[in-house]
Amino acid sequence: MIKKFLKYLILFIFGGIVYNLIEITYRGYTHWSMFIVGGLCFVMVGLINDIMPWDILFEVQMLFGGLTITLVEYISGVIINIWLGMNVWNYSDMPMNIQGQICIPFTVIWIIISGVIIVVDDYLRYKLFNEEKPRYTWLCKK
Repeated sequence: MIKKFLKYLILFIFGGIVYNLIEITYRGYTHWSMFIVGGLCFVMVGLINDIMPWDILFEVQMLFGGLTITLVEYISGVIINIWLGMNVWNYSDMPMNIQGQICIPFTVIWIIISGVIIVVDDYLRYKLFNEEKPRYTWLCKK
């Protein structure tokens, strides 16, 4: 149980740090809450292979990953931005947004980024925690 907790803690911290670095690179700044959101998204997208079989199309995993990130972003946006009034992000100027917390263009970005998350998570689990060696099934190879 402790071993599992430590594994997810390490993955959470890794995801939080990487997301903060991406935000700093892209926006020039970040917010402490994005460490939590980034870590949570990394762990949740990484759990896709625990829920789905390895032979599911990688592109389907990416879609589920992007939708998962969008859901986490919406819930955390409602809490962080609306309820707590922290105004960390606002997509109100973006097309097809919901309450300024999520939008279609960023969902597409999350789908693409989830592909990277899936591979990085799988290889971290393989190398650090002796889990199954990653393998993927691609739509173009079917």
